[in-house]
Amino acid sequence: MGNEYLIISPCRNEEKYMRKTLESVVNQTITPAKWLIVDDGSTDNTPQILREYADKYDFIEILTRKNRGHRAVGPGVIEAFYDGYNQLNIDDYSYICKLDLDLDLPYGYFEFLINQMVQEPRLGTYSGKPYFIDDKSGELIPEVCGDESSVGMTKFYRVECFKQIGGFVRQVMWDGIDSHRCRLLGWISASEDHPEIRFTHLRPMGSSQKSIWTGRIRHGFGQYFMGTGFLYMFASVVFRLNKKPYVIGSIATFWGYVKSAFTNVQRLDDPEMIKLMKQFHWACLTKGKVKAAKEFNQKRAAYWNPNNPGYSMPNKEV
Repeated sequence: MGNEYLIISPCRNEEKYMRKTLESVVNQTITPAKWLIVDDGSTDNTPQILREYADKYDFIEILTRKNRGHRAVGPGVIEAFYDGYNQLNIDDYSYICKLDLDLDLPYGYFEFLINQMVQEPRLGTYSGKPYFIDDKSGELIPEVCGDESSVGMTKFYRVECFKQIGGFVRQVMWDGIDSHRCRLLGWISASEDHPEIRFTHLRPMGSSQKSIWTGRIRHGFGQYFMGTGFLYMFASVVFRLNKKPYVIGSIATFWGYVKSAFTNVQRLDDPEMIKLMKQFHWACLTKGKVKAAKEFNQKRAAYWNPNNPGYSMPNKEV
């Protein structure tokens, strides 16, 4: 297999952004062995654009789902991902990537990720950092995301790690839960703000369904579902008060969390992971994320075993 990687891209109505993503992938220094794009019932020109690229590049394959009538985020995206995943034999590849179609990736992006994983066998999931274009100034602005997790719009995994953590939970915060499960099993999850792997997120994070407000409320619900404690959640929203969107993003996130608590929303049933996550969050509050992540990665090294069956797969929490 060597450096062969598989990309699965759920998408819906991406005509505005997708050509940049398609061009940035087909022009990589190492192209994917297969790129399966799952069209989740697009009603714009997405199917025509996908067909154009599939006809031109033999590693691109299209899977079309029935139109559900709306854009689905969180669990809907993961459902579409698994529709594609279940058509393939993941063991034919060394790496797997869940990739959104609203990104502009730098030349050599995937080669850089693979090289880092070759150098560090415990590095299970890895990514660069997303930037977005400011509407007024046109400047690239970094999105707020910790170094202790790969980012959700480009989840690049070593296949053994992806299988061992049970893949993705079919709920909001699937892209946070996976990194905590990595740490639990001794894998390292990371993102890095290295110039060679900085990429542009063409659609602002959390705005893909209705609005930034809706997206941030959804994020607050996701934090509650995942098992995040109140103190860490409060500290997190305070930290983000001066990050774009200023104030309103933090308020919406906190409201989503508190509302979920008051309405007794069902939470993730994974006590071992949640226990470790809360220990990690406390370490982040008292020592800082960088030091906490380094210490936890060192402590969990003894639990790393690529042959451990880990979680069952695919995960079907709702």
